[in-house]
Parts: sequence; structure tokens; C-alpha cells
Amino acid sequence: MSKYIYELPFKVRDYECDIQGIVNNSVYQNYLEHTRHEFILTEGISFTDLHTQGIDTVVARIQISYKTPLRSGDEFVSKLYLKKEGVKYVFYQDIFRLPDHVLCVRAVVETVATVDGKLAARCDVLDEVFGKYFD
Repeated sequence: MSKYIYELPFKVRDYECDIQGIVNNSVYQNYLEHTRHEFILTEGISFTDLHTQGIDTVVARIQISYKTPLRSGDEFVSKLYLKKEGVKYVFYQDIFRLPDHVLCVRAVVETVATVDGKLAARCDVLDEVFGKYFD
């Protein structure tokens, strides 16, 4: 998909796998979150700096479809693109096994910003940084 704006390579570690020899379902959320955090850092945003300004971003909803399992030692790439939908910043994230680019996980992660502990109808800081990605 040509809409991807960021990608991050990974390698599965042994301890991330369950007794079946595949990556445990909960570990994929770690991969997805780490990808979002690294993307945000490349955009010059620090969660710590935001928090000191009274701005926090939180996951409001996550939908994950598991397609093909990853196994110990597999290399993969986590990709994302971003849209703004009302008050939500929605991350569309896919994980592909390498080198064959088989889709392993497809996720939609809805996040919201709070300012001084209250849901923000808009967050100028995030809108300014991410605005170039919105349609």
C-alpha cells in the first residue's frame, strides 16, 4: 500500500513465542506501540515533553486481525499511516514478514489526546506535526 508513511524493522525474539512456537498475540501490541512511538519521535515529538505541557495521548480502541503467525527468528517490518477522524488520531498499521512480505497483522489503533486531563476536541501541537499526513 502506497499510503505508508513510516516503517520499522524487527526480529522476533525467542521469549516472545508461546508453547505453540508462534509469537503470542499480546506481543503484537508491543510491536505496534513501539512502531507508533518511534514514528512520533522521528516527527520531533516526545511523550515526556507533551506530558509536561499537560498533553497526553492514549489508545481509545484497538482492532487487530491476525493473519499469519510469526515465529522465533523471523524478521518483519511494521508499517503505518495516519488519519484524523474527528477527535481521533487513527493509526493504520500492518506487519509483514520478511523477506516474502506476507501480511501477518492488520490493526487499526484509535488514539485521542487529553489536555489537562480532559478530552481535547483538537490538539494544536499534534495537528501541526501530523497535519501533513491528513487528507
